[in-house]
Amino acid sequence: MSEVKEKPAQAANKGIALGLTLAVLGSMAFSGKAIIVKLAYRYGVDAVTLLMYRMLFALPIFLLMAWWAGRGQPPLSRKDVLGVIGLGFSGYYLASYLDFAGLAYISAALERLILYLNPTLVVLFGWVVYRRGITWGQFAAMLLSYCGVLLVFGHEVGAQGKHAVWGALLVLGSAVSYAMYLVYSGEMVKRLGALRLVGLASSVACCFCIAQFLLTHPLSAMQVAPQVLWLSLLNSTACTVAPVLMVMMAIERIGPGMTAQTGMIGPLSTILMGVWLLDEQLNAFMVAGTCLVMVGIFVFTRWAPKPGVSRNP
Repeated sequence: MSEVKEKPAQAANKGIALGLTLAVLGSMAFSGKAIIVKLAYRYGVDAVTLLMYRMLFALPIFLLMAWWAGRGQPPLSRKDVLGVIGLGFSGYYLASYLDFAGLAYISAALERLILYLNPTLVVLFGWVVYRRGITWGQFAAMLLSYCGVLLVFGHEVGAQGKHAVWGALLVLGSAVSYAMYLVYSGEMVKRLGALRLVGLASSVACCFCIAQFLLTHPLSAMQVAPQVLWLSLLNSTACTVAPVLMVMMAIERIGPGMTAQTGMIGPLSTILMGVWLLDEQLNAFMVAGTCLVMVGIFVFTRWAPKPGVSRNP
């Protein structure tokens, strides 16, 4: 009898272990995107071309994802089509472009810290748009996180000048754009499902990125160093498609809360990879700022209202 009782527990433990592993790998893979972009910039490519290649390689996978998730489902309504186009533009095209452009001016570590503020931006948008409440604990945690980013930002401004200001504003714009996507995608996720919506919206974003390149660059600009092609292929698979799937599978096994907490490894992995692969310096400002941001986001998520007692509409 004891052996029979142990089997479900062992299976549950294995499921939790697999979920944590997927969440960690997904977070690290997402964070590796900034490192790959910075490496590609060394070969004289610009943000538009680099983003075009990333999305060009990822487009077939996203189309396959949308088709797979949409099997047996009703066709999209006109409202859903317009919603997918809007979310694809905001959440994946504009956010990606601003992020890539900003990485040309700031370190990968500062970029990751700014993007890590995304949960606080989502709550702020929810407060403005839907009048959702913010607890005092969340407000204090937000201030702590923003102080951490400002500490790292201030150090980079002192070292790089106005270029760091412009880069930080671009990445902040990316975070705001993606937060808008998260706020407005809630109802569509319920209707279409997460996998189908991600596949469709990402496919739309790929078309926007390719169109931007064709409208602003001659076809001869596609001739880039072979290293850029390989890095773009790695970015589109290991740092774009794979982490999306890993995070979704992690949520299925350990839930969104634990998956989000595991994502705290993202900024740390970015800093370590930046030191290792990009020769970025690890200084006291970076360490202190990262600690403030991570503690702030941890407290912020812990103080989030429970779904059952939320006053949100």
